[in-house]
Amino acid sequence: MASDLVAHNLVKIYGKRTVVDHVSFRVAPGEVVGLLGPNGAGKTTSFYAVVGLVRPDGGKVTLGDDDLTRDPMYVRARKGVGYLPQEPSVFRKLSVEDNIAAILELQGLDKGDAADKLEALLDEFNLQKVR
Repeated sequence: MASDLVAHNLVKIYGKRTVVDHVSFRVAPGEVVGLLGPNGAGKTTSFYAVVGLVRPDGGKVTLGDDDLTRDPMYVRARKGVGYLPQEPSVFRKLSVEDNIAAILELQGLDKGDAADKLEALLDEFNLQKVR
């Protein structure tokens, strides 16, 4: 059973400036979430703390009963926690199909299951024509 991803009272301080001040949110499996706010409000830093790009100075990140707060980014990615930045993909020279396949490799699926999941995702998001 999939679990909720939860940010509990995240805090991040750079020097004397608190850039994330007790931010909390919950994301259910399959839910799409956007964090809105003005430039400099701490949106990106909050997401970076969740995926492990920065270590929070306070609070914690959990996936179900697992505390991910001190886990490195690759461990979180293997558990399905990732972040899609607004910047161009580091995989921009790969096809859509190859981008999805690269992410599926992190899931530890055997080749047959990964191929089935790839086809299901291409169908679900109507990407068959741009694969």
